[in-house]
Amino acid sequence: MRRVSMNDVACEAGVSRGSVYRYFPDRDTLVQAVLERHAAQNVAAALPAVRRRRSLAAKVAEAAVHIRAHADDELSLGLHGRPEEPELATIRLARVESIMSHWIDFWVPFLAEARDQGEVRADLDLREAAEWIMRILLSLTTVPSVVVDLDDPDQVRRFVAGHLVRGFAA
Repeated sequence: MRRVSMNDVACEAGVSRGSVYRYFPDRDTLVQAVLERHAAQNVAAALPAVRRRRSLAAKVAEAAVHIRAHADDELSLGLHGRPEEPELATIRLARVESIMSHWIDFWVPFLAEARDQGEVRADLDLREAAEWIMRILLSLTTVPSVVVDLDDPDQVRRFVAGHLVRGFAA
């Protein structure tokens, strides 16, 4: 991501550099648009798997498994061969407020459902809890673990379900 230029994008798309600038006034706007598009695709892709789970802990655990399983594909943004780039994309993604808002909006209904079922406390600030969930999920993608094999879906599910929702309970 650090090395991609507007000219690179134009060449890859088969259009002139001017065409790229017509839609994206600068490189930062272009990068943000790409990250937002990938975030929206990731939200849509995660939704069916998350919906199938019954408890909030299981839903978040399933999202963690989804993120871990697709991290290389989605966060590399097609920049294979540059091993440092997925982490940079994740950091960049986390800094774009609109992307975090998409994910917060994704979690609020699940948190409301958990509240209505008595799974979490009644006075829980749903947006704040949703942001906390996303911060944990981002860390599972970017920070290595010394106690959990983050490439093992069952271990990720146990780890997340065992620790995540307890702080939200009454």
